[in-house]
Amino acid sequence: MKWPIKGLTFFLVAIIVVALDQISKFFIRANMTLGQSIPEEGFFRITYGTNTGGVFGLFANQAFLITLTAIVGVAAILVYSRYPQANRVIVRIALGLLLGGAVGNLIDRIRFGEVVDFIDVGAWPVFNVADSAVVVGVILIIYYFLFGQKRGVGARR
Repeated sequence: MKWPIKGLTFFLVAIIVVALDQISKFFIRANMTLGQSIPEEGFFRITYGTNTGGVFGLFANQAFLITLTAIVGVAAILVYSRYPQANRVIVRIALGLLLGGAVGNLIDRIRFGEVVDFIDVGAWPVFNVADSAVVVGVILIIYYFLFGQKRGVGARR
């Protein structure tokens, strides 16, 4: 049986993202109270918050829509991972980040009906490891489709 993607990069990245995301959220839930910030002031803080919306708190209180979108997104990533373009290293990493981020937040939505956020940087909304993985994954995909195909960026060597 052939793997849908050469190598394990895709799945390994996704598993690492889910593990880091869930471990960090468990630690926050276990050791902080909702609304608590460490330090109390400053540009970078760990702030325990929750949200029922999407990445960076967008579409708050749309739990069904967000959950459905995440499930469709996971399915789309798994389908796309079977296409030849997904054999590029940069694309495998990006898809792994997207899958791990989607699954990490989906676990929270299904278990708790909300997502734990805790990374508080300046004027940005509070976010988490899964949100970060999704954003970096999207940036890598955009970069690949804008510049990588022409230059062979991310090719397996």
